[in-house]
Amino acid sequence: MTKYGYKLMTEEHGPKELVRNAVLAEEAGFDFVSISDHFHPWLFSQGHSPFAWSVLGAIAHATSKIGIATGLTCPIIRYHPAIIAQAAATIAVMSDDRFTLAIGAGERLNEHVVGAHWPATIERHAMLGEAIDIFRLLWDGGARSWTGSYYDIDHAQIFEVPAKPIPIVVGVSGDHSVALAADKADGIMTTEPNAELVDGFRSQSAKKGPAYSEALLAWAPTKEKGLEIAHERFRFSGLGWAVNSELPTVEGFEAATQYIRPEDLADSLSAGPDVGPHVDQVRKYTAANYDHVVLTSPGPDQEGFIRFFKDELRPALG
Repeated sequence: MTKYGYKLMTEEHGPKELVRNAVLAEEAGFDFVSISDHFHPWLFSQGHSPFAWSVLGAIAHATSKIGIATGLTCPIIRYHPAIIAQAAATIAVMSDDRFTLAIGAGERLNEHVVGAHWPATIERHAMLGEAIDIFRLLWDGGARSWTGSYYDIDHAQIFEVPAKPIPIVVGVSGDHSVALAADKADGIMTTEPNAELVDGFRSQSAKKGPAYSEALLAWAPTKEKGLEIAHERFRFSGLGWAVNSELPTVEGFEAATQYIRPEDLADSLSAGPDVGPHVDQVRKYTAANYDHVVLTSPGPDQEGFIRFFKDELRPALG
């Protein structure tokens, strides 16, 4: 059975609003929330970027049943893996084991802020694999040390360990990251309805899932207004991941997206007030065998979108 998630865009909303939206999402019947973990927004028009882990703690306390996930955290440069192991364990304990740690190889936009070298993709994937090993080592409990290819741990122990193992989901976009997820993780996360990524993961792994993906729904009073909002706040999505992972500054994203038009985004999202196009958009993902679909709706009226999900979209999805 497909589970539907609500995207908490830290790039678009302040910390108090994010917590409020998570509470509204729980009340509306969303199965889980997924929060982005950025140091910067993509565009100046988004205008926010609170510390995701502080917000996660507040959400864990303010909600009681909705699943909670990152989407995605990069635990290899800006954060040391031991710090994320502790942070994830704390959120899992606070939420009574409702937490999923979804991780990825990151974007230069967020990771360069600590002044570290930005590695090539293949090296970032190797770092990510080592980070997962460190998570599991520390979550097993006891004092642990580690000397690896990228990280060291000196007699570290996490004392707040959750009762259940924390699921680890890896962001994937191609064969190499799919292989990493199959080897190290419990599930995958993508940003497109690509059935080959799901099939590749499940064919290489004994695990059955979960398979997450993010669907962009520009819910608005008119289709034109939806495209306008998507263009204002989400036009970076038209660049593709090869570009998005490499640009280092918000100014760079502003320059790179200056020629993207609202109509250029039309094929990658659904827009407007009518439920039909949004149902069709979501079903692209379920048809590609994704069992966790994260609904992302840019714009200021998140309460309206959440109400639309409860009253129209969720019943129409069956």
